[in-house]
Amino acid sequence: MQSTLPPETGEVATAASGRDGGRRADDRADEERAQSGGPVVPFHGTIVGVLIATIGDLVLDVIVRLEEPLAPGGDVRAETRAAAGGQAANVAAWAAGLGATARCVVKRGDDATGELVARELVGRGVELVGPVTAGATGIVVSIVGDDGERALASDRGVAPSLEAGELQPAWFDCDVLHVSGYALLRLPIADAALVATRMARERNARVSVDVAAWTEIRAFGPRDFRALLDEVSPDVLFATEAEWEILGGAYLTAPTGVIKRGARGATIVTEEARLELSPVDANVVDTTGAGDAFAAGFLLGGSLEEAGRRGLEAAARAVATVGSMP
Repeated sequence: MQSTLPPETGEVATAASGRDGGRRADDRADEERAQSGGPVVPFHGTIVGVLIATIGDLVLDVIVRLEEPLAPGGDVRAETRAAAGGQAANVAAWAAGLGATARCVVKRGDDATGELVARELVGRGVELVGPVTAGATGIVVSIVGDDGERALASDRGVAPSLEAGELQPAWFDCDVLHVSGYALLRLPIADAALVATRMARERNARVSVDVAAWTEIRAFGPRDFRALLDEVSPDVLFATEAEWEILGGAYLTAPTGVIKRGARGATIVTEEARLELSPVDANVVDTTGAGDAFAAGFLLGGSLEEAGRRGLEAAARAVATVGSMP
């Protein structure tokens, strides 16, 4: 079975869950990457550590779990929860929770919301880097029905204003850079994401992209988004069935494509193989963040099947609780 991320043993960083022994962005760039001492994952029969960096957004997730459908002009009962979220932040939090070292590169506001979500993400063992600027941190409202499925209404605040000139190369000294698809849909953050991928590849990192919501791609233009993906040239591309379809998945050129099928599991596609994986049984409460949990689990590495099953297990954990982080 073909192996997936991370890359060769001699190029893999240490992992210490971003807490006591993890490599930080301001460490020496020529630090010995083979050093060990933290959580590890198997790869080609060896033991390696993984540092996963993400770029995108850190927002406040406001999750509204309805007891009954909304009624225009009426009032229905709901369970609500507010916590840190955002695709890039979620993947970093799940990666740390699963044993990797995790770093999240975002731009956030200097408001109380920004302080709240930053404190929570750091408390989950994630190294948080990126500029803090005057303005509002984003807020995403997730409306969850009684079947656990959610619909989003998003205000991304200052996150899309991240500029390439605000990036520091040391932030992308990692094994895997995971790019949020939302970071490719707005300027100037799209330019920053492209520069980040070049910085990461200069440091022998692999690159993955999780496609944004199909509605965002439709508004942006599927052909233009495919062109951006070609420029990023990810090693791994994650997409839901709807996202894969609107982009014309057969024309996507990532070496590894991962189609997230929700309650029907996942499909992993390479030039040499097509692997269908059954879902892990779970009591579905809230699907918010399940795809991010899957991506984090997959990126820890191993064979395609090992990575896929780890991702599905993480996603099953995610849907069993309210919220997008572990």
